[in-house]
Amino acid sequence: MVKSALKVHFWTCEAQNRTGNLSVFQGASSLSLDAKGRLSVPTRHRDVLAATASGQLTITKHPHGCLMVFPRPEWEKFRERIAQLPMSAQWWKRIFLGNAMDVDMDATGRVLISPELREAAGISKDTMLLGMGNHFELWDKATYDEQEAKAMQGEMPDVFKDFSF
Repeated sequence: MVKSALKVHFWTCEAQNRTGNLSVFQGASSLSLDAKGRLSVPTRHRDVLAATASGQLTITKHPHGCLMVFPRPEWEKFRERIAQLPMSAQWWKRIFLGNAMDVDMDATGRVLISPELREAAGISKDTMLLGMGNHFELWDKATYDEQEAKAMQGEMPDVFKDFSF
């Protein structure tokens, strides 16, 4: 029950940029962490993050083994929803809220991924950053490639049976 309630939030929300146009974070970027564990946010996302979140982000664990990277206003909405879950979801609260780390983009668009979060997601250097609507997922590249290949070889979920491509 908790997982299905959370899935609804993962699908899509939109962030508004300076011009009033709606922007959705989407697309994949293959990136490498530097020696200090910093990630350079792709240029195409920096302006929106600066305008909508003043470059402030929150990073936490995702149940699939990657990290979720939220612009701060979106994180605050997510955090409120998680905080309202019943006691039966206490461990999920701990996973999401207890592991959340606030970070700021520096002047060159880099964010520091803490050693604890890098270890939790198995990230050492090569990563895949995915725009997921209102937030990003940050994956270890090899893990992402393996999981994507498995998904592509498997059957599509029933929800796609009547979906037209």
